[in-house]
Amino acid sequence: MSRIKVLMDQSVIERTIRRLAYEIVEKNGDLSTVVLLGIPTRGVTLGKRIVDNIERIEGTTIPFEKLDVRAYRDDQKRTIEKVLPVIDVNDKTVILVDDVLFTGRTIRAAMDAVIDLGRPARIQVLTLIDRGHREFPISANYIGKNIPTSLNEKVRVRFIEDDQIEDVALW
Repeated sequence: MSRIKVLMDQSVIERTIRRLAYEIVEKNGDLSTVVLLGIPTRGVTLGKRIVDNIERIEGTTIPFEKLDVRAYRDDQKRTIEKVLPVIDVNDKTVILVDDVLFTGRTIRAAMDAVIDLGRPARIQVLTLIDRGHREFPISANYIGKNIPTSLNEKVRVRFIEDDQIEDVALW
């Protein structure tokens, strides 16, 4: 039986999200040109929390939408209809938000979806957990925590909104 190791509890997650929000504010001078796109499921929850923190910090609301990337995945065997949010990304800094960055395939799919939306000035990546093992040359601009893992280990992120409990665990 595998052992589950809790790496982050609720208070550490909240502090990390607050730090990530501050990093976005510091690295992007004009927040009126920033939009966040959350990748379901927990990237949406994380993105909403980042936006809420930025609003508390700066008194500014950042546009935020869910970005369903399933139709853009290279591992989909069936055809999925593309459903894109209605959001202006032209000449904007688009920040893709996901809970765990692993192979990079989900972020690659998200970049393809963003390009279908328009022509952003730049695309940045925010992740709560970077666990390594890239299959594509993708890195995150904002990282909550680097967790070196083996390929057979799993990382689980849970948020109160989605799971009624909050932690990051490795097993």
